[in-house]
Amino acid sequence: MPIDRTRSGAAAVGAKLFRGFGDPTRLSILWALAAGEKRVVDLVSEVGTSQPNASGHLACLKECGLVSDRPAGRQVFYRISSPEVLELLAAAERVLAVHGRRVRLCPRHAARG
Repeated sequence: MPIDRTRSGAAAVGAKLFRGFGDPTRLSILWALAAGEKRVVDLVSEVGTSQPNASGHLACLKECGLVSDRPAGRQVFYRISSPEVLELLAAAERVLAVHGRRVRLCPRHAARG
């Protein structure tokens, strides 16, 4: 299926994708999962958030197709759903290595308080 590159097509879907990456907790979860499968309890500890918060963000990431899960008995393991998600995370790290200081200081993207 060809990619719709119109403003109402790919740009709108792309903006939704980047909103998924735009939350600091979701991004931290994705970076944690880049190292391999983890349970919610592992992510809570590693990311420093609550279990309900982590579960909500995982549900969002799963609904968007960025994360998938694997039930194992009473546990559920989460993982990045495709190599393309890992590639995007790696690309973001490279961009931040070059432009991170300016992004951090950008007044248009000031932290919300």
